Amino acid sequence: MANRNVSHTQIVELVGTHKRVLDVGCATGYVASGLAARNCKVWGVDIDAEAAEQARPLLEELVIADLETEPLTDHFDKGSFDAVVFGDVLEHLVDPVRALRDAVSLLAEGGRIVVSIPNVTHGSLRLALLRGQWTYTQVGLLDETHVRFFDRAGVAKLFASAGLTIEHLRGVTIDPLSSEVDVRPDELPPGFIEWVRDQPDSFVYQFVASAHPTQPEDTAELPELVPVIPVQEIRESDEYARRYQEEVSTRQHVQNLADIGAAQTTALRHELLIVRDHILGLEAEAASGRQRAARLKRELEASQRRLQARTKRLAKTRRRIRALRRKLRLAERAERDLRASRSWRVGRAVTSPGRIFRRGA
Repeated sequence: MANRNVSHTQIVELVGTHKRVLDVGCATGYVASGLAARNCKVWGVDIDAEAAEQARPLLEELVIADLETEPLTDHFDKGSFDAVVFGDVLEHLVDPVRALRDAVSLLAEGGRIVVSIPNVTHGSLRLALLRGQWTYTQVGLLDETHVRFFDRAGVAKLFASAGLTIEHLRGVTIDPLSSEVDVRPDELPPGFIEWVRDQPDSFVYQFVASAHPTQPEDTAELPELVPVIPVQEIRESDEYARRYQEEVSTRQHVQNLADIGAAQTTALRHELLIVRDHILGLEAEAASGRQRAARLKRELEASQRRLQARTKRLAKTRRRIRALRRKLRLAERAERDLRASRSWRVGRAVTSPGRIFRRGA
């Protein structure tokens, strides 16, 4: 797990080493693999038997169960584990508080619950809502199987309701324009984008927290959220922040990001077949690159249409000039013919000042 800016890596770090761990929602074993590498013994629970079968070699025991109808305590003894992990699971449950309470009863003394939960106040969702969009997807912040949504205060309330006190709170960080959410930033004023980016938790894609059963000496105050990657590091490399400050240099930057995103897409899709949600953050960058490439294509097509219209207007103007020149030549020829005629010469002689003077004398 070389990439620290994903929830699975953060879960493994918070669990620690040489622990007895229950991985709730173990899926294909991507978290279990990281835990096993840290000399942890891992038990797994999942509703998807086919996916979980891939994790079996990493597990001490695999249980196929639906947490909505089967409490964890039906399958495991109380006090059995040093840690119980819910990696992107609680948002799929109608009653996540009950699941956490069941998990607490399975903890040994000094044990903890470790959880990752998507952040519904991530900047990408705020920007999409400004356009009136709330579109479910197969994976990500608006996974079509999510039934619960949490902001930071909601996470705190969830843990408190289950009798837990949060001791560590981390944030997987992704720029609001780099997630899988269809933001379409070109349809929003740059000032709106920068305002959303400045809001608390706008860069936090997922919350990752560890908690222990609440003790009398514990306080209700949340620990400070620690971003895995500082927001400023992500924001400095973002093309819309630079466009807001340096409009001239943006287009080349967008193209570079599009090229990088396209190159990453193939690798990310291949990895998705193996580790499911493990690539959410990276795939978001590729999706952002495709959106930028499509926008540039639309701009090019619009420029071509404007060029064609101007070419037509130029051709029409040239035809008018040629017609005017023909009329001018005809007028000049008529004038020369008139001047050469006998009638014109006689008329000139009659109306000349000398002739008029002599008649008056």
